[in-house]
Amino acid sequence: MTYIKRDLQQIIKDNLTRPEIIAIIGPRQSGKTTLMRYIFNTLENAEFISFEDRKILELFIEDEKTFADLYVKNNHYLFIDEFQYAEEGGKKLKYIYDHYPDSKIVISGSSASGVTIHGIKHLIGRIFVFNLYPLSFDEFLRFKNKALFTTFLEKKEAIREHISKDGKLPQVSKPLMKMLNEIYQEYLIYGGYPRVAVSKSNEEKETVLKNIYSTYFLREIKDIFSLTTDFNLSRLIKAQSIQLGDLISYHSLQEVSGFDHKGLLTHLNILEKTFICKRVNPYFTNKRTEIIKVPKVYFYDNGFRNIIIDDFKIYSLRQDIGKLNENFIFTQLTYAGMEVKFWRTKSKAEVDFIIEKGGELIAIESKSSYSSRTRSLMNFKNKYDPFLTVITCPDMLKEDKGVLHLPFVFISVL
Repeated sequence: MTYIKRDLQQIIKDNLTRPEIIAIIGPRQSGKTTLMRYIFNTLENAEFISFEDRKILELFIEDEKTFADLYVKNNHYLFIDEFQYAEEGGKKLKYIYDHYPDSKIVISGSSASGVTIHGIKHLIGRIFVFNLYPLSFDEFLRFKNKALFTTFLEKKEAIREHISKDGKLPQVSKPLMKMLNEIYQEYLIYGGYPRVAVSKSNEEKETVLKNIYSTYFLREIKDIFSLTTDFNLSRLIKAQSIQLGDLISYHSLQEVSGFDHKGLLTHLNILEKTFICKRVNPYFTNKRTEIIKVPKVYFYDNGFRNIIIDDFKIYSLRQDIGKLNENFIFTQLTYAGMEVKFWRTKSKAEVDFIIEKGGELIAIESKSSYSSRTRSLMNFKNKYDPFLTVITCPDMLKEDKGVLHLPFVFISVL
């Protein structure tokens, strides 16, 4: 399969000389195995195994000493794929880490560490955890068109200099913006799963996404969590996909899914820990005037969300284009490791995204067509004096009275 360069690749390589165990965590089929094998193939004295092999897994669980003799003792690097299948795996890894300090261990898991990398509490101070999500737009663009990506990087750097040093905003021509937006629209509809990105046709992309969705229930829900509530969970996921970007109505989700309140919260947590969707909490300083309890919901990948509702209409025909653009911003900020919040008052003044970076606030409003400003955004600006106030839109790059108008494709400059 075609290897798509990942930004995490160099970070992992840089940490191979450190003693800590490396854990690569992310959604199933986000490219963890491919990335690990790529790095593995650049190394000498290395071993690659997978805990999908039941014999190896059982040996690790029942006899870690013999496991270490076979796979650790004579290797400088050990890569363990699908580590989430190992119960109390953290305790076993602690033994190996403590007894074989000259061996570097790299593991991958398809769910967040608190759920399926069992016993990770035993590895505090001994492990670095990195998230590998589906391709970011930058990674997707680099794969699709390297020459265009180079030009894109130059524009990004100029925008970044403008933000940090008050330099001049670069000019982005209409033909360049059109080229970028053609790739953006493909990414927006089909998402960034690597196998989707390399697909040759839209029909193949949809088939791959159907497989990813089906595999999620088979492998994550049944194999790992041993749940029999997959029917209820599928109804919950569909309800979430329809509520994309909206305030969550727990009552309506209970009605649709059939879960009681406790069961609903349990399964919402599972959806988050398996990187399907995430609840985003509100930003507030004044509890009396600002809503503080009700979160919004976003998905980690637009393609995954669209396969749930079976809607792959083109950009210009979408009724939900505002939701997809907004979800795109959520994914790119989240992939970059930022904690995303939103702002909403009891009087319903609202700003789509609030992030804190370097101790400073950045306020972001998403618009599917050009808008000079919004009253809610200016209310937030006047009240909190953020370092940066941004309106994202399809193709407008300019500064207007303290508000940066930023095309969606450039959101990663923040």
